[in-house]
Amino acid sequence: MPGPDLTAALAGFTLGLSLILAIGAQNAFVLRQGLVRRHVLAVVLTCAASDAALIAAGVSGMGALGARLPWFAPAMRLGGAAFLLWYGARALHTAWRGGMTMEAGGAAQSLRAALLTCLALTWLNPHVYLDTVVLLGAVAAGYDNRLAFGIGAVTASFVFFFALGYGARALAPLFAAPAAWRALDAVVGVTMWAIAASLLLH
Repeated sequence: MPGPDLTAALAGFTLGLSLILAIGAQNAFVLRQGLVRRHVLAVVLTCAASDAALIAAGVSGMGALGARLPWFAPAMRLGGAAFLLWYGARALHTAWRGGMTMEAGGAAQSLRAALLTCLALTWLNPHVYLDTVVLLGAVAAGYDNRLAFGIGAVTASFVFFFALGYGARALAPLFAAPAAWRALDAVVGVTMWAIAASLLLH
């Protein structure tokens, strides 16, 4: 039977993984970068490190900060929705123009642009705060070893993003045709707009 530390770590890993498995703005972006094989290491490290910082904040008890700043949640919703509407429109525009080839997709974005987009998709998404800071923080409070729980959740983020970023290469043959990119961009655009709508209608 696992000890209390391992039990907490496994619980953190399981919950952390379940919270990031669903397709979302951040995951769709990581998938795209993995497919074009452009700045993959920098992008997955940025996502995982951002998650780690947010999880650490939640586990350390900072989840109550939002209650003390009533303007924080509405500001994040509006800012996140605006960015997602713009990003979704760009993806739908690309799909409308017929998609792109693997080579064009890989050369389209600089490292700086990729990292800024990644940071915006992460830190401007209120759902990220709800999942990592509030929810994980609340569950972690029920364990004697919150550090082990947090380590488990952080490990889940690193495992997931590295698997998504580098595992996307297995799908590369499927995306050799522009039509596949067109479909992907359409799905990404609709996903971004759906998330933005959920933020504005919250």
